[in-house]
Amino acid sequence: MNAFPDPYIDIDGQGAEAGTPLLFALISGYGHFTAMQVRDGRVRGLGFHLARLDAATRELFGERLDGDLVRERIRHALGRKALRDASVRVYAYRPQPGDGPATLVTVKPPAPEPAAAQRLRSIPYQRPAAHIKHLGEFGQGLHLRQVTAAGFDEGLLVAPDGTVAEGTITNVGFVAGGTVVWPDAPALEGITMLVLRQELERAGVPWREQAVHLDDLASFGGAFVSNSRGVAAVALVDDVAFPADAELVRTVRGLYATAPWDDI
Repeated sequence: MNAFPDPYIDIDGQGAEAGTPLLFALISGYGHFTAMQVRDGRVRGLGFHLARLDAATRELFGERLDGDLVRERIRHALGRKALRDASVRVYAYRPQPGDGPATLVTVKPPAPEPAAAQRLRSIPYQRPAAHIKHLGEFGQGLHLRQVTAAGFDEGLLVAPDGTVAEGTITNVGFVAGGTVVWPDAPALEGITMLVLRQELERAGVPWREQAVHLDDLASFGGAFVSNSRGVAAVALVDDVAFPADAELVRTVRGLYATAPWDDI
């Protein structure tokens, strides 16, 4: 029997030897990432992105991920095509046992902010290790496909007892009088949500976390979702309708629109 060569991968009939360790690591499903919108070479909440990457790298791999290195890798990826506007993802993984953490940066066309109010359908599903933006998002991806096929824009993940956690790819917030309410449940602390909390505090607008159940939704005066693409009003969750032009939702969207940008 011939000696087996180094592991290799073919993609659409083409060899991918140069990236083989990376690809094996990524298809293993063990790693994490952050997603951002870049405009004119700047990002909202860059410090939050860098902190997220470092914290998850420490938890998953027991090592730190230097923020200045991440910034250099993003600049390098954008500079290859002299891009100033883009959708960027930074992945962290370990190519092989014993290796230090490595990064992969993907660059795609910039994504616009959702223009229309979103329609959500609740889904009895919770992400494992929800505090990490990790690889292997099959469950939420499948549910998102199913709800969009049914005419909705996003899925709302809930516990078996109806406790609301997060969207499949968003955080969700609600309006209670003049206060923004975020669900108190295991969920990813989205970067846009963190930026919003910072801007709400600067503007003197109160916010809090509290347990939210599906049965509570009709008591709220509005709702919105947020992710790296921005902030959008929510028009419907299951059969509960919300006003798309609720004043506090407009305030939230306005605060995000004027939030500062950070140079990469």
